[in-house]
Amino acid sequence: MLFNSLPFLIFFPAVLLPYFIMPAKLRQFWLLGASYFFYMCWNPAYVLLILFSTVATYAAGLLMQKGDKKRKKAILATVIIMNLALLFFFKYWDFALANLNRVLGLIHVQAVKSPFSLLLPVGISFYTFQSLGYAIDIYRGKLTAEKNFISYALFVSFFPQLVAGPIERSSDLLPQIREVGKKRLWTREGIVSGFGMMLWGYFMKMCIADRVSIPVDAIFANLHACGTVETVAAAAGFSIQIYADFAGYSAIAIGAARMMGVGLTENFNTPYFAESISDFWHRWHVSLSSWFRDYVYIPLGGNRKGRLRKYLNLMITFLVSGLWHGSSWSYVLWGGIHGFYLVMGEVLKPLRERILKLCNVDREAFSFHFGRRLITCLLAGFAWIFFRAHSIKTAVYFVKRMFTHYNPWALFDESMFRWGLDRREMGILFFCLLILLAVSILRQVKKTDIGSFLLKQNLYFRWAVFLLLITAVLVWGEYGVDFDSAQFIYFNF
Repeated sequence: MLFNSLPFLIFFPAVLLPYFIMPAKLRQFWLLGASYFFYMCWNPAYVLLILFSTVATYAAGLLMQKGDKKRKKAILATVIIMNLALLFFFKYWDFALANLNRVLGLIHVQAVKSPFSLLLPVGISFYTFQSLGYAIDIYRGKLTAEKNFISYALFVSFFPQLVAGPIERSSDLLPQIREVGKKRLWTREGIVSGFGMMLWGYFMKMCIADRVSIPVDAIFANLHACGTVETVAAAAGFSIQIYADFAGYSAIAIGAARMMGVGLTENFNTPYFAESISDFWHRWHVSLSSWFRDYVYIPLGGNRKGRLRKYLNLMITFLVSGLWHGSSWSYVLWGGIHGFYLVMGEVLKPLRERILKLCNVDREAFSFHFGRRLITCLLAGFAWIFFRAHSIKTAVYFVKRMFTHYNPWALFDESMFRWGLDRREMGILFFCLLILLAVSILRQVKKTDIGSFLLKQNLYFRWAVFLLLITAVLVWGEYGVDFDSAQFIYFNF
């Protein structure tokens, strides 16, 4: 059930309204049933996977609560292996088999055929990491095991963030789940700010991400006919698409949860305003980057074992992060590129400082900050090519076309309009991007999301914005029988 679908627009109010008026002791059961129904709308059989992960980590938490250190370590290792094995089987089995057959082919051995025909369970990477984070926190003594199975099951399966995050920490979400039956839920603040967040998320997804995806998909599908202008436009377009798509999903998820009295982690904080790649990863997919920091990078040793070990730990963490995103070497390379950026940023820092001092650069000047942000966007945009191409060969060919087939005339002969967006649609896209830029600047300056900002405004202004967003989605949103509305990109992960 996609957020940008009619079934969800029926499902959400049908869940929300009874939730507000039913007896408090029934609210957790109601949300749990709604969450499982929401997940079963993709594939009813795969609900057994999330149930398995839930039961395994719930039982592990209770067992670790009472065991000694050696027993705790054995239990944690067992539950990690069980969950990662499940993730590997459904997400990476075909990838591993394809690579095995590639090696076997080199030594002229017959390929191994898979006896399975597997469909990737939506959201499996997200709820697996969320439940494993809970088990690891109990092992570390940062958390007390949850005894109420219903509360824990709802923590793992809470439908707004179930299939594409944010990946919530048990210390943040579980206490709120416990309070669902104890506090007043129908609040003006929650409804208004949550509704504003949901509208903004729909605007980002349907008016920007789905619109810019049309020329991006067309250019990537016809690289042989493209030159510098088209490839640069596609790289920039995908940078916009993936941000508007995933940040749009996160805004809808946060808004829906907020309307139900639950606060979720803010997943995006104007990442394209970052002044370094390190800063970028403090702003982009915050819940995932912090998960890898706390559960991969730091356990590897972090920066505690010398400079070379720190660089190695950074590379391992980002290579694993790339693999988490998908079963393709292009994703691994994308992660490796970001790891390389961070390592080189550390290595070259003394040289940069020397050059800035020698050139007497004013670090408070607008031009200095703008230049840093521009460089960061270019570096991130280049890496996105490998993320979008889905194969290293395609990505390399894309980059080759970008730097060897110069065609500046494409900027003036209107040939850019042949990639799916005519003059009117391109004008709508640019206008929507100006709105996105304005809201991003507001977020950067005010340090608050659009829902919370609108909550503090006068009634007439707030409703004017609401009506404008609703109108924009209805009039400019990409949907209908002639448009194959793409699912959210991160549903694939």
